[in-house]
Formats: sequence, C-alpha cells, structure tokens
Amino acid sequence: MMNIKLTGLIVLIAVCFSSCSQKIVGTWNISNYESVASGGQAIKVKNIGDITFNKNNTGQTNIMYSIFENKVEDKSAFEWSKAEDGESITISGEGTQLNKTWLIVEDERKYQRWKSTDGANTLQVLELVKE
Repeated sequence: MMNIKLTGLIVLIAVCFSSCSQKIVGTWNISNYESVASGGQAIKVKNIGDITFNKNNTGQTNIMYSIFENKVEDKSAFEWSKAEDGESITISGEGTQLNKTWLIVEDERKYQRWKSTDGANTLQVLELVKE
C-alpha cells in the first residue's frame, strides 16, 4: 500500500513539473510591443503578429508592423530555453529581433509579460496572449 502511494505521489509531482514548464508551448499573439528609450521616447505597437513555441524547444516568429512608414518583418526560426527557476526565457536564432534573454514578469497560462533591454538604454516589453 505504501509503495502504491509513493509511486502515485512521484507521478503526480512529475506531471505538475512537466506541465508548468511547458505552458509556453503553443502559438501566442504578440498583443503589445513597447520600446522605451532612456530619454522617455516610446514606441508602442499592438497585435504585430505571433510567435510559436514548439515542445522540442524550437519556434517560429511571424511578425509584421510599420513604424513611420518603415516596414518591419520577422519570419524566423529560433530555439528557446526557459530558465530552471522560470524567471527568464532565452530566444536564439539568426534574423529574429527577439534574439535575447527576456525576464518573465508575468507567467500565466494564457498571458505572458516579458521585459528586456537592447544592450544599451532601451527597455523592451512584450505582452503575449495565447491563441
């Protein structure tokens, strides 16, 4: 009896950990992208496309928007990894503008909010909504 309870507990813990780490898997709408320079100048765009995270830690961007008649398009494959502590996600890939480590500010099943910098003094914020 004790052996059955222990086995059940181990299975339950394994399922919880695997489901929590994989809630990012799927296609997310990029509902808001914001870039704020240190001088306070901000660029905000909404519903600029989507990003897909696959179970095998690969993904695909499908982003398109225009700012001041400059067209931005990002349709790139990438690899991703989420930190063990769940506090950040790293996207790596040639050509994608999201290629960096993002701090996860909010991590819900249907909503994500991430922040990062461009390596200088510009803060970037991504808000994702699960499709």
